[in-house]
Amino acid sequence: MSDKTECFSRQFRLLKPDEYSRVFKNPVRSSDRYLTILAVMRENSASESSDLVLTPRLGLAISKKNAKRAVDRNRIKRLIRESFRQNLQMLPAIDLVIMAKPVTKHAENQQIFQSLTQHWNKLAESFKQ
Repeated sequence: MSDKTECFSRQFRLLKPDEYSRVFKNPVRSSDRYLTILAVMRENSASESSDLVLTPRLGLAISKKNAKRAVDRNRIKRLIRESFRQNLQMLPAIDLVIMAKPVTKHAENQQIFQSLTQHWNKLAESFKQ
């Protein structure tokens, strides 16, 4: 069968508004000309079992203000999810929210991937224990 990292399953997503709120409250920021990434260390909650290995989780906030056409927003989200999936192993147990800037809709796919790779490296270094 397929490996868990080959898809973007629920365990790798921020699903509830309070999960997003926790990230927006007091984040570590990583920003460049294309993207802003907000991150906080992930903590065990009562709903999660203690023997579960914590994985990084991703939330996307790609606004209509910055990418008016749905096709642009969806392309950006697809690229972010794919980069996240490819770099899952290097990231610590953090919750991330990614926001795109207006220039992102005009960027080449390779430029977005390079930007994300730099962010992943920076965040992995920031949260190293």
